Amino acid sequence: MPEASTAGAAEAPGESGAGASRGPDAGPSGGPSTPRSLAEALRARDDAALAALLHARPDLLSPVPGDVTQLATRAGTRASVVRALDRLDRFALQTAEALAVAPDPCPYEVLERLLTGVGGEDEEARGALPRALGTLRDQALVWGDEERLRLVRTARELLAPSAQRPSPTGLGPTVSEATAGMSPTRIQEIVAAAGLPGTHDPVSAVSALTALFTDAQRMSALLDQAPAEAHQVLGRLVWGPPYGEVTPNPTAPVRWLRDRGLLLPASARTVVLPREVALHLRGGLAHRSVEPVAPAVPAHREHRPQAVDANAAGQALAALSTVEELVKSWEHAGPPVLRAGGLSVRDLKRTAVALDGTEPQAAFWIELAYAAGLLASDGEADERYAPTPAFDDWCELPPAERWSALAAAWLPATRTPGLVGEQDAKGRTLSALGPELDRSAAPEVRRRVLTLLADLPEGGAADPDAVLARLAWERPVRGTSELRARLARWVLAEAEVLGVTGRGALSGPGRALLDHRDPAPLLAPLLPEPVDHVLLQADLTAVAPGPLRRPLAEVLAVLGEVESKGGATVYRFTPGSVRRALDAGRTAADLHAFLAEHSITPVPQPLAYLIDDVARRHGHLRVGAASSYVRCDDDGMLNEILADKRSAGLGLRRLAPTVLAAQADPTALLDGLRAMGYAPAAESRTGDVLVARADAHRTPARHAPVPVPDGPPVPDETLLGAAVRAIRAGDVAATAVRKEPASSSASASVVPGELPRTSPAETLATVQAAALTGSAVWIGYVNAEGAASQRVIAPVRVEGGFVTGYDHTADEVRTYALHRITGVAELEEEHL
Repeated sequence: MPEASTAGAAEAPGESGAGASRGPDAGPSGGPSTPRSLAEALRARDDAALAALLHARPDLLSPVPGDVTQLATRAGTRASVVRALDRLDRFALQTAEALAVAPDPCPYEVLERLLTGVGGEDEEARGALPRALGTLRDQALVWGDEERLRLVRTARELLAPSAQRPSPTGLGPTVSEATAGMSPTRIQEIVAAAGLPGTHDPVSAVSALTALFTDAQRMSALLDQAPAEAHQVLGRLVWGPPYGEVTPNPTAPVRWLRDRGLLLPASARTVVLPREVALHLRGGLAHRSVEPVAPAVPAHREHRPQAVDANAAGQALAALSTVEELVKSWEHAGPPVLRAGGLSVRDLKRTAVALDGTEPQAAFWIELAYAAGLLASDGEADERYAPTPAFDDWCELPPAERWSALAAAWLPATRTPGLVGEQDAKGRTLSALGPELDRSAAPEVRRRVLTLLADLPEGGAADPDAVLARLAWERPVRGTSELRARLARWVLAEAEVLGVTGRGALSGPGRALLDHRDPAPLLAPLLPEPVDHVLLQADLTAVAPGPLRRPLAEVLAVLGEVESKGGATVYRFTPGSVRRALDAGRTAADLHAFLAEHSITPVPQPLAYLIDDVARRHGHLRVGAASSYVRCDDDGMLNEILADKRSAGLGLRRLAPTVLAAQADPTALLDGLRAMGYAPAAESRTGDVLVARADAHRTPARHAPVPVPDGPPVPDETLLGAAVRAIRAGDVAATAVRKEPASSSASASVVPGELPRTSPAETLATVQAAALTGSAVWIGYVNAEGAASQRVIAPVRVEGGFVTGYDHTADEVRTYALHRITGVAELEEEHL
């Protein structure tokens, strides 16, 4: 194969669509229609094709290029090319990799052989090549006609094989590259051993050796003479990596290959298989296998759509209950914020226990509530997490609308709870609500996974492995592909527990969410209506046969302990839960009346006895602040407390027959006495019972976190149209035909691509003359922000340090400050 040379300066794609094998710049090689640079190819595109390029690569718009030359230069920068390569599918990337190891420029037929083999047996790859090449053209990564296809120089540098960066093709350097720096004597020895006549210089010797290795007939004859062990050595290197270590005294087969240039030295202990030799052994293929067609994602299981929606609705209802329980558990004493931001491991474990789930599940619900703006840090000196005012508004919404708010926050969120517990590059553990959880690829992966599920028949569930294989084909770049695979697994799991999917299939509300429609109308009929009653049972439990109305649910959450969740929630009444209700200000009579009102079964006698018994003992002991004290009219009970060994930690001592002083604070004293089996009540300084109903803490108004974008935002049609017009206008100014300066001493001479430079006096005289004659001039202008541009204007008035005229590049009348004009040049009369 001929040596690959370095690509020229600025190059650009033609305008071929995704299904065309010929670009619009196709023509006879070297003919007038053949673009000679990236800028020329871009300039030949129509406005729609330029807009498509800017839409596919929005980083090219930051800022808007001044003309086509600037656009071509920016499209060839390393950062922009890396981003463009990162977004190619597997076959388009394999096509670019093949061009990187092909001659430069490369005929279409040579590229086709690299991807289909010398015989062209791979018809699937042959048929898909035009689409892949069209993608590369549209992305401004390939340009030129079919006889002179060129990969942009930066892409070639990134994809071509080197010792430091092996190519995915597994190919090594060319003969010319591998022999660079080799002594002429050694090159002549290799040429002679290969059976070639000697030459007068190393360059012709390398060319002769390259011609031998690319001649299939002569190469086969040479390999027929090789020992059998030599073929085994070549077989181990042919598909890569092409480098192998050798000893100071290599074996005879290795010496035979090395003497004839079939293996060339890469270092003192390393040899490399030249690219031309490998391609011959591979049958001309650049890759061992190509994947021209995206892997299919079929329906792995099929369910009735009604069953899918019902299952998803149940998950949605459970999600609402979990989020509400989580946020409410933080409204009185939320967990503190770590110094570096985020939630501590201990608080995450505590939350997981409270939610009866695992730590990854707890991290997901915490991040979901945070993304929906329902909780945030309060910003105080002792900073803690707490519900936001938006949580109260959210609680008042109907269930379907509450779920819509959660799902709408989940879909575009860049925060990735699956990373919680892992370590960053510096070895620090990533925490829930921490600052390092954003992954800009997450929203795109979520939407793509759901789109693949939406493409299945209704009720169809995909095999997760098939989804991962499809995503890996669509973005095969290493690193990006691995992250997307992990994100996809998390998306499938999160969508199921959130209720976007049911039994692995996309639900009706999930489809609406994906289509930017409100899913609430579809979800509402699937959710059960809230009930206002429970079923009391003799084993001190209450069964809620469905979601409870809010007032009833709030009272039961205080009066009972949730024992199990699901379609029917079970509450268990205990002495501690009844005491909690009494602490909240309820009386025994209130509790009896409440249960009788909301139970469709009679109040069981054991429950009535439990309430009366706890109420009878409640408040018999009184605790106040001294530091703290215990007061009781029954001195025998105080004697009993003092004698109890469990009270030693409270630091109790008698002050009076009915009063004990304690070293512990009132809260610790209350907790200690309750742990000993008593039912104390807190009292105020006046001796009144304090109602233990702390005000719910709320943060100041907070906005939900803004997703971190994956690079510049995708431009809309208005911005694209304006950008294309600006580029075209700048191109008109940059390519305007200017008159030669009248005097050799004039400073209006212009270097191509730079702004004109003239003195202030020359600038003023030229624009005044143009205003008198009605002619157009070319100016360089620097605005107040320091942005430089080239303009073509027809001055009509020059006064007060300003020139007013018709700006041909902007297609409107504008005024420019004379002191900001860097220079001016007259245009040829026939230009406009």
